[in-house]
Amino acid sequence: MSELLDEDSLASALKKCPLWEQEGDEITRTFEFEEFMEGIDFVNLLAEVADEAQHHPDILIRYDKVTLNLTTHDAGGITESDIELAQRIDNLVD
Repeated sequence: MSELLDEDSLASALKKCPLWEQEGDEITRTFEFEEFMEGIDFVNLLAEVADEAQHHPDILIRYDKVTLNLTTHDAGGITESDIELAQRIDNLVD
């Protein structure tokens, strides 16, 4: 199991994925698309990446916006696994 990132390690790790924000024991990012189906296509790509990593985000779809929350439930907070997946997700769209 991954270990929780301490405050300093988390601040440093978030520099690798600066569009993600910490909210409590999660990191979150909202992606905005021009059309609903673009967001759905993104979620389908994301599902493959997340399943390959065996680390799955919480996903909220609201028309042209997709919000992702990452946390490592087994560890009770944010770990390096969350940062790594956030970077992989960023590579899908950025």
